[in-house]
Amino acid sequence: MNYLELDTPALIIDKDIMTSNIINMQDYANRSKVGLRPHTKTHKMSRLALMQVEHGAKGITVAKVGEAEVMAASGLKDIFIANEIVGETKLLRIRKLAETIDISFGLDSIAQAYMIEKSFEGSSRKAAVLIEIEVGEERSGVIEESDFIDLLNHLKTCKNIYLKGVFSHDGHSYSAENVEECREIHLQSQKRTLRFASLAAESGFNLETVSIGSTPSLLHDFPILDGITEIRPGTYIFMDASQANAYGSLKRNAATVLTTIISLPTPERVITDVGAKGITAQVRSKGFCSTNGLGLIKGRTGVNIFKVYDEHAIIYNKEFHDSVKVGDKVEIIPNHICPVVNLHESAYIVSRGEVIDRITVDCRGKLK
Repeated sequence: MNYLELDTPALIIDKDIMTSNIINMQDYANRSKVGLRPHTKTHKMSRLALMQVEHGAKGITVAKVGEAEVMAASGLKDIFIANEIVGETKLLRIRKLAETIDISFGLDSIAQAYMIEKSFEGSSRKAAVLIEIEVGEERSGVIEESDFIDLLNHLKTCKNIYLKGVFSHDGHSYSAENVEECREIHLQSQKRTLRFASLAAESGFNLETVSIGSTPSLLHDFPILDGITEIRPGTYIFMDASQANAYGSLKRNAATVLTTIISLPTPERVITDVGAKGITAQVRSKGFCSTNGLGLIKGRTGVNIFKVYDEHAIIYNKEFHDSVKVGDKVEIIPNHICPVVNLHESAYIVSRGEVIDRITVDCRGKLK
């Protein structure tokens, strides 16, 4: 069937663009002689994760233990949880996963290490951890070198923890003013991550993984420095309105939300049948990822979502208003695709306007 025949709202994925995005990022990793470990929190679909591995990814990244469990059940064998995992309940779930797959996760404190050590007592496999390094995003991760040394010294006393490596996320690249500033953030973040890796080496640790990445800093063929072993972009598979701004084009955007025009109450106002529960209310307000409004109307230059309610999107544009009628369907390019996917039960895979598949978002709602 033609995708415009679908009931709405519907999450639409252009297979040809998505496949091209997968291949392009894998080629970049191969040319840079690093592994690609895509972050699957963007698509949250095990079938797409398997597709990424089939195209050469060394493994995958997830954000939550629940996502790791779904991915493992679907056949993914090498999973990194790019998050600090705290609490006995979650750590015991990781311990169980470690019996059958290679799984690692984030660490950034001695307090967390105590919990890990206790939860893996008696396990046949050690807990594999990567220490997160804060590189400017101002989120989690070790900041001071002295704290890093203290954590390394503590790990030397732990018999149930294996330090696999270090990782960082240059999320502040989203706020870069331009491509040149993004490049500088990318390079400085790598240098800082490598500095901490060298401190670990000086302390006697032989790290197998030094992992970096965010999509904006990996879209422009920037150099990957010697010593980095893998990259972890996520949004690249679909892109969104903010990433299109960073890239400079919409041609790599694979994901849209199909919506129906349900009301034309004034000479300028257009109402569609998807709102915050289908496209979110997120904006990007800084740097070269900044967006106008709450989403773009595909193929309509300058037409943006002005406001959303739970189930309605509001557009004010007379030219657009006069070119459509109640019942017409249009596509929205969301500002931030990752939380949008989590709102949908399934995605429709489209090629040349025809629906060729429907994929369940099987990691949807896996927040624990």
